[in-house]
Amino acid sequence: FQLPISVLLSGPDPTLHPSPESTSPDPTLRPSPESTSPPQNKPYLIGVGRADCTGPPAEIPLMGYANPQQTAAGIHTRLYSRAFIIDDGKRRVVFVTADVGMISQRLRLEVLKALQVKYGDLYRQDNVVLSGTHTHCGPAGYFQYTLFMISSKGYIKASMEPLVNGIVKSIDIAHRSMKPGRIYRNRGELDDSSLNRSPHSYLNNPEDERQRYKWNTDKQVLVLKFTDLDGDGIGMLSWFAVHAVSMNYTNRMVSSDNMGYASYLLEQDKNPGELPGQGGFVAGFSSSNLGDVSPNTRGPHCVNTGLPCDYLNSSCPVGGTKMCQAFGPGDDMFDSTRIIGHNVYRKAKELYANAAEEVTGFLHSAHQWVNMTDVTVQINSTHTVRTCKPALGHSFAAGTTDGGGDLNFTQGAVDGDPFWDGIRDALLGEPSNQTQECHHPKPILFSTGEMNWPLPWHPQIIDVQIITIGSVAVVAVPGEMTTMSGRRLREAVKQELESEGTFRDTEVVIAGLSNVYTHYITTYEEYQVQRYEGASTIYGPHTLSAYLHKYRGLARAIAQDKVSELPAGPEPPFFTKNLFSLLPAAAVDRKPENTSFGDVLQQVYPVYRQGDVVSVTFVAGNPRHSGDIRDKTFVTVEIHDNRTETWEVVHTDASWETRFHWLQGSNRQSNATVEWHIPLSAPSGSYRIKHFGHYKQMKGLRPVITPYEGTTDVFRVTASFYYQ
Repeated sequence: FQLPISVLLSGPDPTLHPSPESTSPDPTLRPSPESTSPPQNKPYLIGVGRADCTGPPAEIPLMGYANPQQTAAGIHTRLYSRAFIIDDGKRRVVFVTADVGMISQRLRLEVLKALQVKYGDLYRQDNVVLSGTHTHCGPAGYFQYTLFMISSKGYIKASMEPLVNGIVKSIDIAHRSMKPGRIYRNRGELDDSSLNRSPHSYLNNPEDERQRYKWNTDKQVLVLKFTDLDGDGIGMLSWFAVHAVSMNYTNRMVSSDNMGYASYLLEQDKNPGELPGQGGFVAGFSSSNLGDVSPNTRGPHCVNTGLPCDYLNSSCPVGGTKMCQAFGPGDDMFDSTRIIGHNVYRKAKELYANAAEEVTGFLHSAHQWVNMTDVTVQINSTHTVRTCKPALGHSFAAGTTDGGGDLNFTQGAVDGDPFWDGIRDALLGEPSNQTQECHHPKPILFSTGEMNWPLPWHPQIIDVQIITIGSVAVVAVPGEMTTMSGRRLREAVKQELESEGTFRDTEVVIAGLSNVYTHYITTYEEYQVQRYEGASTIYGPHTLSAYLHKYRGLARAIAQDKVSELPAGPEPPFFTKNLFSLLPAAAVDRKPENTSFGDVLQQVYPVYRQGDVVSVTFVAGNPRHSGDIRDKTFVTVEIHDNRTETWEVVHTDASWETRFHWLQGSNRQSNATVEWHIPLSAPSGSYRIKHFGHYKQMKGLRPVITPYEGTTDVFRVTASFYYQ
């Protein structure tokens, strides 16, 4: 995130919890030597669900690059929430991965409230993990802290509602579909799909620590395969550490980016004949410790000269940080999204197909709320360190090579700038000496922990949470951990879980962007360099030490089966006053003289070949007038079935092959341009494209919203332009 200043089961695995029977000397209980079939582990109850959570694709800022000009204007692909519920007969856990930039505290609290109303105490803060894929192309406005409200036109109800309803619906579907099944785990490595975007910071970590690892990013892909008792696949959940920023800050279409495309491909594979977002098989691709990991594998170059950027501060001699941009691996952002998404999908599919190691054993979930501004950690026998009130450093405003800031800030700034500090002091107030000392060597740009008008600028109370599924531990982290931070955390959790002998061969995975957003978490050593990630580590240089301490406590409680003794911690606030919106109501729609909404302004050609792009423009209304657009579509591509004389939908606006652009013109008129990138596999035949929408007009003093649709002429897709 960047900001310009501007019961079927008993479930126990005897290897994890020896039961009295397994130690009984009675020979009749032992299997006879002749029985060679492996003992069957008790199955889990498993449910999977997917639901559309796409918000209004017009005028609302997109969340991630925090570029105020980057407002939504169409749909590239739809956003989905994917839920996985597992029950061992005694306990239940829920993991949700949603196509959003990050889970905000407000979003989590709203979802938990809705689940409480529906299910009572079945789904709670301790056994529900909500994680974001980190796409930077979903609608913003679902935050209750001032910093995020300022960068996304405030708190926008129309953004929040589809997210809450979509996430809850995905859990509902998973809840209703629960049946006995099995889980298998597998892991592998994926090359050529990620690059460390702050190698200079990484190199500040101790050399002996760095030598233990082959790469400066984590290449591993972890896959959980879910099957029913017949062995048929019902879902897959995977984790891989890479930023979902293949779509860059010039994109204006809502998009699930590379991770969403990986889900799309696997679900299309496993749900043959279904439209996107349909079908029973659910494939979740989840974020991990991606803090310093970019998918733009060609690396950063100065776009005006083609030369490499300055290594230390990622800027260019002419044009500064804005000109230093990372690209690749494709020819443009769509191509890069396709390549990275396909790489991740291909690896996960291979690991899924070969997953044979069954996950067995009990489930656990542990959760605490922590006041992250006030954690003291004993780091050795003589020294304690503590966290700070939140603050952002100067390099935060520089942005990253995946999206640079607009002003003359650079990464790696350990000194303030008198000009910007003066403006800050005049507008927002000077940071206190205590906060400045606590954050040293960070030069503070925004002392957000000391800014509370009209609401606190940053969270103080955050969630720490771990769920375990047999020998797999999912660590829900409320932000973006760098590669080395994640390695230290995984190691610490594994050590604690295995200390009591109850866990063996534990696979620890980090689920990033979970539960509440707190920017970045670097190591102490990386923090000293103060690149973007260090400047955005908001609770100071000892943030990671505090998290290690807290997550060790959770893991220890799980290993000793003492989770019930963990104090819940201070509850986070749920603000009802002073939430503000800077988004004006959508205006009434006008249309050119002698036209109707839905009329085709630029008609299709009569014939196209596979591989061509069909482009058509309609007279349109503002997509915000369509209200809740979940499970609907602005676009269909339809093929004519000559046998039945009917039209069949082959693509919607959720399809990778379609692009729906909303173009706002002058005088409140707007157009919708629909593109269909005809796949090479498209059957020859007669097609048409339809566009659906709503327009608003005043009837007297009352606004009236009316649906409309438009249809192109029929056109042919054929392998050759020549007719026999």
